[in-house]
Parts: sequence; structure tokens; C-alpha cells
Amino acid sequence: MREKLSFLLCVWILLCGSCLGRFVVEKNNLRITSPKSLRGVYECAIGNFGVPKYGGTMVGSVVYPKLNQKACKSFDEVRISFRSKPGSFPTFVLVDRGDCFFTLKAWNAQNGGAAALIVVDDRSEALITMDTPEEEKNDEYVEKINIPSALVSRSLGDNIKKALSSGEMVNINLDWREALPHPDDRVEYEFWTNSNDECGPKCDNQIDFVRSFKGVAQQLEKKGFTQFTPHYITWYCPEAFILSKQCKSQCINHGRYCAPDPEQDFSQGYDGKDVVIQNLRQACFFKVANESGKPWQWWDYVTDFAIRCPMKKEKYTEECSNQVIKSLGIDLKKIKECIGDTHADNENPVLKAEQDAQIGRGSRGDVTILPTLVINNRQYRGKLEKGAVLKAICSGFQETTEPSICLTPDIETNECLENNGGCWQDKSANISACRDTFRGRVCECPIVQNVKFVGDGYTNCEASGALRCEINNGGCWKESRGGRAYSACIDDHTKGCVCPPGFRGDGVKSCEDVDECKEKVACQCPECKCQNTWGSYLCSCSGDLLYLRENDMCIGKYGSTATANGSIVWMVIFILAAAAAGGYAFYKYRIQRYMDSEIRAIMAQYMPLDNQPPQVPSHGNQEI
Repeated sequence: MREKLSFLLCVWILLCGSCLGRFVVEKNNLRITSPKSLRGVYECAIGNFGVPKYGGTMVGSVVYPKLNQKACKSFDEVRISFRSKPGSFPTFVLVDRGDCFFTLKAWNAQNGGAAALIVVDDRSEALITMDTPEEEKNDEYVEKINIPSALVSRSLGDNIKKALSSGEMVNINLDWREALPHPDDRVEYEFWTNSNDECGPKCDNQIDFVRSFKGVAQQLEKKGFTQFTPHYITWYCPEAFILSKQCKSQCINHGRYCAPDPEQDFSQGYDGKDVVIQNLRQACFFKVANESGKPWQWWDYVTDFAIRCPMKKEKYTEECSNQVIKSLGIDLKKIKECIGDTHADNENPVLKAEQDAQIGRGSRGDVTILPTLVINNRQYRGKLEKGAVLKAICSGFQETTEPSICLTPDIETNECLENNGGCWQDKSANISACRDTFRGRVCECPIVQNVKFVGDGYTNCEASGALRCEINNGGCWKESRGGRAYSACIDDHTKGCVCPPGFRGDGVKSCEDVDECKEKVACQCPECKCQNTWGSYLCSCSGDLLYLRENDMCIGKYGSTATANGSIVWMVIFILAAAAAGGYAFYKYRIQRYMDSEIRAIMAQYMPLDNQPPQVPSHGNQEI
């Protein structure tokens, strides 16, 4: 067995020689905002695990632990916690490279409460991609990593450590907004996959991803938001090994297209050439489905094939595949024509195109990591999981053109959970200006129960419009006492909050009662007696007098003697009554005159009056 595996490894290295031409490290920006000595923008390499915040940003404060600086042990063992306190920045843990897998460092940092992991390279070299361990060492925790990870250069890491040791606070903004291109309103993406289901956790994860992402992918494709293409990696067998048993079991078309043995054992199970043929069948299925205008059916085929035709049940066969194809209504004859003769000593057009597509062009490097995605011609980094991949695809749309599925809770960033994202909020009314999107949180004054709030979204938001007082009283002061209620809210939001009559204050936090009696603004006539009440006052008159609030005076009851002020009032009333009576008489006189003239005019039309001469008709000039 060891000899066979050793030979396989040698062949594998030879086969992979052609695909190691140009591997591109995908990067994002790291902006240091403090201290001033380090302020600037730097590059960091995106880890190929966890969840990079594609399309968004993340702000945090850096911590370099005094113990467990390589993060190869649980931080609980050394009693260190990175969980941030309310109102403070999330914690970015800075650790050193070495001694354990990158994924284990990320897992320990995540369990310790860190929001992101920053690994410092231990050698002076160009940035590399932090990848997941090999399949046999790939523990289950890898798929549970949800924080982003980044690798920084040794020089930058040393400078950050130096600043921290001097007692300076290092704040960093991780920025993925330009990690993937987003030129227009359509995203083009490729899924580099494999039909092999016996490669361990990676194969299991790939099958789970296809099953969970199928609905989203088909929805985006049917509505024209995306253009999807599946691809399959194959290698060629070096000419010196074409006649070997190993190449014959792993390759088709005389060594032109090869795949490794699924079980890495040539004596049992399926061979690599079985995988190549099924890869070709899946590629041809997509080609035929795409030509019929239904490219999204590829997701149905791959999902159904994984369920109905697994290797473990020895159903990974052409017969089982044909049954799946027929159930989906795709022309089987066209697929067979596309597959062609796998024993022929010539090139297969479909697989030749797949090999050509593996080679990087432009900003995209060679595809060497399997499975992976290429989004807008840039390789995706991060775990293969529905929410993470959807977030990346959504970041490929030009801003404001994202489909509605990109604004659903499925891919929210949860930044509003920490200190309300730094946005305005009214805890008493449970209203917040923080809105979560896949690009990160947005501080935007909300609309609540058809009432629009206006403001900057960060320090203030005020309800506006006719219904503003219905929502938390428009943010204005309101109080009730003894069955009376007063409010400083005015429906016209331009006037803000104004204390009602009888109160003074800012109208927002407080309105204090005005003592009208003490300040002598009411009830000031000589016979008046003033008593202050909350929000108003009571005024009474001495003796047998009545108080007129509008005129702030006392008058007599039922003709009894009144004060001089009361006499004046009665005199004014008498004058007004006389003026009204005169006006009414004049009005009647004018009406009578008008009616007389109208009657005379009507009668003149039917009979001549005594003082008018008879009228002689006039015929004008006539011509004979």
C-alpha cells in the first residue's frame, strides 16, 4: 500500500506541475487609524477559511496577548478573554505564525471572543494565502470558524507590537469593499468543483454547500442577476507515465485528462477516470441545459446525483446518472454526443476548454484550490457556506443595484448588536437608526409606523410629519398630573419641541411650570386674587364680582355696582350694540332701495310708464 501511495504522490506532483504556474494571493486593505506613527493603508492576505466581510468594513482595537502568542492553545487555559465591553471597539487578536495550523489559531481566537484574527508572518517574504489543513488533518472545527482572518508582513506586525508595548492603542479598519470587483448590475461567477464524494470533509462540505445554495443560485440566475458557470479541474499524465497502470486508471483520452483515485487505493473502489468521466458528464449537462435556456438545472442535477448515486452505495455509474438526467427532462442524446469517445486518442473539446480555463488571465491567478469560486474574475477566499458565499456574490453588484435577496437577514453583518453600531437609538421606544446590510451597518434614521425620522443617524433622529407625536411623543417632553396632561410635541417638526403655554424649558427633557401669580403675568386687577396651579392659574374676585380671564378684570353680577373698570366695559358694550343696530338699519334701507329699482326695471319691459313717450320702430336704410 505504501508503495502505491508513494507512486501516486510522485505522479500527483508531476501532474500538478502545470497548475502551479501563477498562484495569486487575494488581498484586502488594512487601514491603521491610530497611533499617528503607523497611520496608513497596508495590504493583508485573506485567509481561505472563516467569513471575510466582502463588500464591507470592520473596525477593531488590536490586542497582542502576553501568553499563548501563537494561539495554538485555547485562551481559556491561560484565562484570557477578548470579548469587548459595551461601547468599546471589537477586539482584533494579533498572533504569531508557526507551531500549528492557521485554522486552529482562528478557532482559538474566535472562542476567546475575538472579532478577527491577524497573523504576523515569521519571515520576510511576499504575502501567502493561509489555507485549510489537508483532508486527513481537517478537523470539524474548520467549518465552524466565522471570524475573518488576515496575514500581515513581518515588518508591519513588528511595528504594531512595538506600538502596543509602548502603551499606545492601535485601531485598525479591515476593508473588503474592493476585495472583489463590482463594476455593474450583474455578477459573473464560476464554481470550481468535483464529482468525487470520497475525499473526506471537503467533499462532504461541497455537497452540503450545493444542496443549501441551490435555491439562491437558481433564483439569481432565473432573474438575470447572475451568470453562473461550473468548472472542473483535470490534469494530464506526463508522457513517460501514459502506459503505467496508475495513469491508465486515473486518466481518459490517452492520459490527456486525469483525476486522483477517490480512495487513494488503486486496488479497490472507483478509479480516477470514473471521476473524470462524471465531471465531463456534469459539464455536458450544463452545456445542454444552458443551450436550452435553463442553466440553473445544473444545480438540480448535481444535487440529485449526490443523493441518488453516491460512491459509498456503489451507484456512481453511468446508468444512475442517465436516470437522473431523464427525470429532469434534459436531452440525453445531446449529452452523450457532448461526452464523445473517452477512449479515443484525441482531445475532448469540453475538457480541453476546462483545462484552458484553469490558467489565470489578467488579475486572476491559476485555479489550484478545489473547491473554490471565482467571482467577477477574482478568486473567492473563505469557507464554502451559503451565507458567506452569498455575501461575496452580493458585494460583486454595483452599489444600489443589489437584488432584494442581498438585503435579507440571511447575510446580515450583526454589527448593530455591538453598541448599536455607533448609531442613534431611543431605548425607551426601542427605535434605532442602525440598519444591517451585507456591506456592513448603515446609520440611517428609520421610518416607524409611517412616521419618518430625520437627522444625521449618528447623534440624533427626530420624528417628522403629521403623526410624529404618535411615536414616543415625537421625542418631546410629556407629563401628567391630577388628571391633566401636557405635551411639548407639535405636529410641525420644523418647530421642534415647544413647551405648552404655562410652561418653560427646552421642550425635550423638561418643561417647568410658570408661576403666573408670582411673575405677575395674569390676575393683576386690584380686586383679583391669584392662585398658581400646575400649568395654569386660578383667579377670583373679591365681593360679588366676576372675573373675565380674557380681559383680566372683575365685573359686577346682575347689575350690581361694579368697579370703574366694569363701568367702562358696560359702556363699551353699549356703544358696540348701538353701532350694530345702526348698521342693521342702514342695511335694511339699502336692501329696500335695491328691490324697488329691480321691480321698476322688470315692469318697464311689459308696459310703458306715464313719464315715458311711446317708442317708434326704426327700419334703417333700404335699397330698391
